[in-house]
Amino acid sequence: MEIIISEKLKTGDEVRVIAPSCAKGTLSSSVIEAGEAELRRLGLVVSWGENSHIIDSFECAPIATRVADLHAAFLDKNVKAILAVRGGFYANQLLDYIDWNIIKNNPKVFCGFSDITVLQNAMLARTGLVSYSGPNLSYIGKSGTLGYTLDYFKKCLFSDEPFKVQPSDVFQSFDSQEGMQINKNSGWYALQDGEALGTIVGGNLCTLNLLQGTKYMPSLQNSILFLEDDVESKYRDFDRNFQSLIHLPEFTGVKGILFGRFQDGSKITKEMLQSMVAIRPELRHVPILANVDFGHTEPKLTFPIGGTARLVVNILKPQLSGVEILTH
Repeated sequence: MEIIISEKLKTGDEVRVIAPSCAKGTLSSSVIEAGEAELRRLGLVVSWGENSHIIDSFECAPIATRVADLHAAFLDKNVKAILAVRGGFYANQLLDYIDWNIIKNNPKVFCGFSDITVLQNAMLARTGLVSYSGPNLSYIGKSGTLGYTLDYFKKCLFSDEPFKVQPSDVFQSFDSQEGMQINKNSGWYALQDGEALGTIVGGNLCTLNLLQGTKYMPSLQNSILFLEDDVESKYRDFDRNFQSLIHLPEFTGVKGILFGRFQDGSKITKEMLQSMVAIRPELRHVPILANVDFGHTEPKLTFPIGGTARLVVNILKPQLSGVEILTH
């Protein structure tokens, strides 16, 4: 399938905030206002999906109204980017009701993470559109380490130049009062040597796995997997979800893997990840880098699902390890 890359953003462009997973009203007004203010500081004009405020018993609007907001955002010629207000649990309810031709024929920036992973990888599978795993409005609105996040948000969404990723100096976990503190980042974990070039697939692991066996699962051929999970995923949960992905016939096409930084409450350590990799012969020749700045902590990298990345991992000289985003 042909890969489609939307036009990059510029000052004065309109960004439409929608709620395909959970509603705007599940967040505090202070978080909403702070997120909007940061987008305006980037020179963007903020508008909202008509139904983003509706909350039913599932903490979101009915399926038809969420689909209508998604379609409207892609069809509106004034809208240049679409941003999810937050993640949640219900985005995969939409998949069978989306008109994928609307998305394919009106390509534009689509950004979010967590439960939004299901829409982004389905977009790649059904249309070839490159979308962007990056901050939802909610994370922009509550982060105390926003500089790194917005730097890579701009690198990925406002420019088409390749860029190298650097580890952040600090992070926040958000899963406890202690996690709200700003902590020193220990850097990347080089888990397995090698080099790889491939198409980026992934995001939130347990959400990506919802697509297995469906027409919405993207190809893993010549792919580099970016995988993360939230505090509800402890080691045994992450391990078996990861194993489920390995069981896919196309997993042999995976050329490299990056694991995002885990929240403090997950209690997943470097040593656990090393063991998880070591016991699996399927991973023997796959370069793997962990504790990378994406996922349910802040700050976070924005990366293109469907874009191209180059990965280098060197255990003996970890300073040589890194990832470069080539096309986005």
